[in-house]
Amino acid sequence: MYLFKKRAKSQESKKKVFPQLLTFYFLLFTCILFSQEQPKDSVKSIEEVLISGVRAKDKSPITFTNVSKTQIAPRNLGQDIPILLNYLPSVVTTTDAGAGIGYTYMRVRGSDGSRINVTLNGVPFNDSESQGTYFVNLPDFASSLESIQLQRGVGTSTSGAGAFGASLNLQTKASQKNAYAEIANSIGSFSTRKHTLAFGTGLHNNFEMNARISKIESDGYIDRASSNLFGYYFDANYITKNTIIKAIAFGGKEKTYQSWNGLEDEDKLRNDRTYNSVGQYTDAFGNIQFYGNETDNYWQNHFQLHWNQKLASKWQSNIALHYTIGKGYFEQYKEDESFSDYNLPDFGAITTTDLVRKRWLDNDFFGTTFSLNYKTKNTDVIFGGAANKYQGKHFGEVVWTQYYVPNANKYYDNFGNKNDANFYSKASQQIGKLNIFADLQYRMVFYQANSIKFNDVNDTFRFFNPKAGITYTLNTASSIYGYFGIANKEPRRDDYENGSIKPERLQDFELGYKFKNNKAILNINAFYMRYKDQLVATGALNDVGSPVFENSGKSYRLGLEIESSIKLTEKVIIQPNVTLSTNKNEDFYFQRDGVLTNLGNTNIAYSPNLVIGNNITLKPIQSLQISFLTKFVGEQYMGNIDAKKSVLPDYTTSDLNITYEWKINKGIKSIVLSGLINNIFDRVYESNGYFYTYDDNWSGPSTTTIEGAGYYPQAGINFLAGLNLKF
Repeated sequence: MYLFKKRAKSQESKKKVFPQLLTFYFLLFTCILFSQEQPKDSVKSIEEVLISGVRAKDKSPITFTNVSKTQIAPRNLGQDIPILLNYLPSVVTTTDAGAGIGYTYMRVRGSDGSRINVTLNGVPFNDSESQGTYFVNLPDFASSLESIQLQRGVGTSTSGAGAFGASLNLQTKASQKNAYAEIANSIGSFSTRKHTLAFGTGLHNNFEMNARISKIESDGYIDRASSNLFGYYFDANYITKNTIIKAIAFGGKEKTYQSWNGLEDEDKLRNDRTYNSVGQYTDAFGNIQFYGNETDNYWQNHFQLHWNQKLASKWQSNIALHYTIGKGYFEQYKEDESFSDYNLPDFGAITTTDLVRKRWLDNDFFGTTFSLNYKTKNTDVIFGGAANKYQGKHFGEVVWTQYYVPNANKYYDNFGNKNDANFYSKASQQIGKLNIFADLQYRMVFYQANSIKFNDVNDTFRFFNPKAGITYTLNTASSIYGYFGIANKEPRRDDYENGSIKPERLQDFELGYKFKNNKAILNINAFYMRYKDQLVATGALNDVGSPVFENSGKSYRLGLEIESSIKLTEKVIIQPNVTLSTNKNEDFYFQRDGVLTNLGNTNIAYSPNLVIGNNITLKPIQSLQISFLTKFVGEQYMGNIDAKKSVLPDYTTSDLNITYEWKINKGIKSIVLSGLINNIFDRVYESNGYFYTYDDNWSGPSTTTIEGAGYYPQAGINFLAGLNLKF
């Protein structure tokens, strides 16, 4: 597209677009202020239009789980969103620092975060180039959420990169009729502390505001794996009977000490599990030292403007404008580097040096999402789409050498620009006991980038993503459904660097049974996900600790998910879930000892065959809730060649969560005391790791393939305790 032809033109365009975007925000807001309609007590139905374009509904033939803010609250004591969702079906989580604060990650059905489509109020959150999601940039975002929906499989059409394992839809705070304020503080192991102040004005004369600021700090379980996080949220809402306008701003700033190296030394894994090699160097006297500022530093701000309008009794619309700006760097101490590699002059006859470098990312992401919904008793049709633009700059600078401090420099200076547009139409038609669902999406991606690691990129991708399904109601409590969907996905920036540049294709088949009454909920789902050129993790890491992926040809995931919630008594609820699966690469080739060999069908990396979760909740009295949560993750391979050394052992963890609310209603509405004991049985385990191979062709006359593996130890028993004052 012409926007990509010249970088200079692209940057000029960015300078012009943002002021125009802000001007449109305020003009639109001003025009609507003159509406004379009065709000009703409830605006739930029109507010749901905000996320209706990306969410599955009860009668949709989609496999999904909803999580409300009341389910999140008891455990929301500072840990990140992936950790709060750890007990959902097919979910596996891990964290670099070992205790759920800082960089955290989740996989669903074996698919990593770059293959999980994440939207915030329907706006894409995945980074356009890496396609990853970094919730560390939104500290304490869970405190500003209304609900979460996790769709497993392809799901419904959404904005952003394709959902190749799941999609995660987050809705921020809904309108509040009454004014409120909260002061929440928590402390815990590893010098963890979280402080949150939140308030809302309630609805007055059609207006309402909500705000939150949060501060989270932790030393982390791993040595020096500290986190210093600041987060905020603000919305201003205008609400009438037929109109909702939400102006939302949220974001955060993070500084985390890097801990992405893991442990390869088996002795340290047994006896010094918190050891962190990041920042390690040898001083002039031969002593091992650690650089004190080997940190990741990033800030990110999101701005959204949503206009939800009820046009008539059967018609509603939503249009959103959004702008995300982010900038940051990670700092590294490097030993014995060549001056010439950084375009720096030698120091006399000295050609190598220790140095400190910063690697920067500076990006802007803006665009629009929109939908139009026609709904009657038996018919529900949505037309929608999105048009988004990403502009990213990647550059590095050397800020110190052991011989001199260099002048301002950039030893590399690259860019990545991406245009992404999609249009979809979804229809749900009820005919007697049968509900027919169809969803058609056309997506276009235009990507241009350069790098010192790959040739200039100027690629265009056009994807057609159809989905269809039926739901048949057996009786008032149960139904069955069938679903078929196709998803396509473009490569990430790192994939270009690794030479894996084929787009991926997924065919997803789902067959399920749902049961729900006032005593129990049961969902049983079988899935078959057939991939072509799936980008699977090799197990290896690149030079910044990110997984390396490769196209695997043909592969599949076949499994069964069972999710239930059973009310044993009025005071006891159990919520077990289990996933059984087999995940295979077909006819996988690997070069071992210099010989290319067909290994046949091998296990896909990071895809355990068994994942079990359970939550037992007791409410002995109305104000007291006790939850015992357990997670089992089966053995998994960290590579695709079924090497014994690549095995990540199974593990089981259990948490105890206790919440007590003392209702006062005199100045202070209530005081909530919360306690969370993680890994209560002090299990020694690793939730993640990496595996690599290389060929040794210098030690002998023949080539020998060498294998290596590293692991990320997680914390033993640890606690968080919170005090929340509600006004």
